Amino acid sequence: MKKVFILTILLSAAFSSKAQNVLSLDSCRALALANNKELLISNEKINAAHYQRKAAFTNYLPNISATGAYMRNQKEFSLLNDAQKGALSGLGNSISGPLQQAGQVIAQIHPELAPLISQLGGELVPTLNGVGESLVDAFRTDTRNVYAGAITLTQPLYMGGKIRAYNKITRYAEELARQQHHSGMQEVILSTDQAYWQVISLVNKKKLAEGYLELLQKLDSDVEKMIAEGVATKADGLSVRVKVNEAEMTLTKVEDGLSLSRMLLCQLCGLDLGTPIVLADEQMENLPLAETNTQFDINTAYANRPEIHSLELATQIYKQKVNVTRAEHLPSVALMGNYMVTNPSVFNSFENKFKGMWNVGVMVQLPIWHWGEGMYKVKAAKAEARIAQYQLQDAKEKIELQVNQAAFKVHEATKKLTMAEKNQEKANENLRYATLGFEEGVIATSNVLEAQTAWLSAQSEKIDAQIDVKLTEIYLKKSLGTLSEGRREN
Repeated sequence: MKKVFILTILLSAAFSSKAQNVLSLDSCRALALANNKELLISNEKINAAHYQRKAAFTNYLPNISATGAYMRNQKEFSLLNDAQKGALSGLGNSISGPLQQAGQVIAQIHPELAPLISQLGGELVPTLNGVGESLVDAFRTDTRNVYAGAITLTQPLYMGGKIRAYNKITRYAEELARQQHHSGMQEVILSTDQAYWQVISLVNKKKLAEGYLELLQKLDSDVEKMIAEGVATKADGLSVRVKVNEAEMTLTKVEDGLSLSRMLLCQLCGLDLGTPIVLADEQMENLPLAETNTQFDINTAYANRPEIHSLELATQIYKQKVNVTRAEHLPSVALMGNYMVTNPSVFNSFENKFKGMWNVGVMVQLPIWHWGEGMYKVKAAKAEARIAQYQLQDAKEKIELQVNQAAFKVHEATKKLTMAEKNQEKANENLRYATLGFEEGVIATSNVLEAQTAWLSAQSEKIDAQIDVKLTEIYLKKSLGTLSEGRREN
């Protein structure tokens, strides 16, 4: 039985440890950064900008492309007309008559040559006909099936500075994507910290509400006994019960708010909304507060704020866009080389064979007149660059104001915490005297209720002041750009 009992306890402990996840502030930040969809999107934007920069660099390198084509023609091209083809094909027949007349004249002059001339005339006619037909076949192009192919190499020599400007733009764009990702990380950290300390605040307020309810319930029990003994009135009992009901309602509201705050933290951390989580700082009576140095150099914020880096990069991008716009209206020079093959080929008359040749050359494009289009576009690009510069200056002024406001809020929160701690001490002492006086019968119930209400208010103000100090410290670090993921901001 003892073994079964011990095994049951161990299984219960193991189940409870699995059922609840104890999360520290750092682990909440890590979960939020790993599961935030906006950060995942911005990380992919960094990858896209990186590959765009790689693609822009390839414009410096030679571009090689291949082209192939096939065309079926209904008719073939002919270099000879039908009359010329007929004349060449009957070349022997067309000159047979004149040859016979010439042979007869020669035979009359030289009778001994008559047999030879007759034999020669009989052989010469078909031979000439064959020669004519071969000429007709030689001039045939046979272009019904045409094949062509080419390999082209293009090497930019001068593009007006466009390629260099595009490479700088893509490099700035990649760094801009990184800065936007960093800015998104700080926003996620800030939201996570706010949700984390909101849960801690409500956990402590729940403990406070439970303690306050216990005080009222004890007071209600004491008043009931005093009413039974005749030393207190029913009006006193009703006043206490009203306060008990109010305390129960307050506790219910705090519990509901705590449940919603835990759901919000789970959503930020990428956990299921119903996941039971316990935060590492829930059991602390007093939150650890480090002394925050509110003496700052505004240049630190300028150097660390991703918004400033983003606007500086945007300014550089717009300056390079001016160069790109200007390059569109400057001369461009490129080296070109080709190797082309065709079938039929024409390098050795018309042959149904693949034969080719290479060629090299230089291509120059020179814009001459566009009615001032280039000048207007350059001026428009310069105006956009000045807008980006003004936005940068405006952002610096606003950040300086934001940092000073954050430092002022840290001072204010620290003073409020000091005053809340003093008020808590006074409220504790007041409640102690009121409780002793009530027990001795020298203080009325209403005074005890007032002391308990003051104690509740002082305790609640102290919790709010502690959380406010924590949050104002985070806001100051955020405004200075020093809020990081890997170090707990105390």
